[in-house]
Amino acid sequence: MGWVTAGDYEVALDAGKVVCRNAAGRRLKSVPVKLADDPAVVGLRQLAEWLERHERQCLADVERWMVRSLPVPFAVIARVWPDPAWRSALRDLVVTGPDGEVAGFLRDAGLDRGLGLVDLDGDTVRIRPDLVRIPHPVLLDDLEELREFAVELGLEQRAQQLFREVWHRPDDLDSDAHAVEDYAGGAFKELRFLQARATQLGYRVRGGDAVCSLREDGRAIEARVWIGDYDTYMETETGPLTFTDGSGRALRPGQVGPVVWSEGMRMAAALYAGRDVEDEEKAA
Repeated sequence: MGWVTAGDYEVALDAGKVVCRNAAGRRLKSVPVKLADDPAVVGLRQLAEWLERHERQCLADVERWMVRSLPVPFAVIARVWPDPAWRSALRDLVVTGPDGEVAGFLRDAGLDRGLGLVDLDGDTVRIRPDLVRIPHPVLLDDLEELREFAVELGLEQRAQQLFREVWHRPDDLDSDAHAVEDYAGGAFKELRFLQARATQLGYRVRGGDAVCSLREDGRAIEARVWIGDYDTYMETETGPLTFTDGSGRALRPGQVGPVVWSEGMRMAAALYAGRDVEDEEKAA
């Protein structure tokens, strides 16, 4: 933490907040009001806002690599690792080798030293793959065991991987079904409430649908849940979950892969969870 002069005081950034100390070096409880427009204070606040946006973007990028099954060149991981925001987003994630088998939990990275991992025996190992693969949790066969092992080791993942909600497609799924109705019928008093929920959860709203854009096996697919395209103050309810390919052609639920199925169901369940439960209880 470096201090810079602001009038008769000094200011600095500490844990993302501007802090201040007087000429005697005593730290104050808050920044004096008269310093609100001081260039040093304004600059530090702008820097704090940028750092917060950068941290969110790094986390979003890492989660997108995982959700879209995008292998990342080792050199990219190694070069961004010194950045605390990137390191925080990547640290402790499960990575797999070219064969799809779990290699370990990511703990370190460097161009000269490769990836530092804690393997499934609890030992520290180093590998240097051309591509780093961060698997979606639905693809991990031993997910429960990995969760328990991560807790035992005291690992903390900022990016949602091991403790992300997953849905497995049922074996008895109707092969002729065109949609999934599990989370349809969630009532909302006003469409704008459902639109806001979709946006807050990170989904786009387009043409009356909440949309989750995905890639699996090199194929672009969208999971969609109908939420309505009428007056935003009208009542609405969640519709069925459907899937389309990159050209907008409808796909049957049985035609999508496990990641797309899981992420589509995750979106549908999250939207449904915000429904008006009071109205449901009255109706019952």
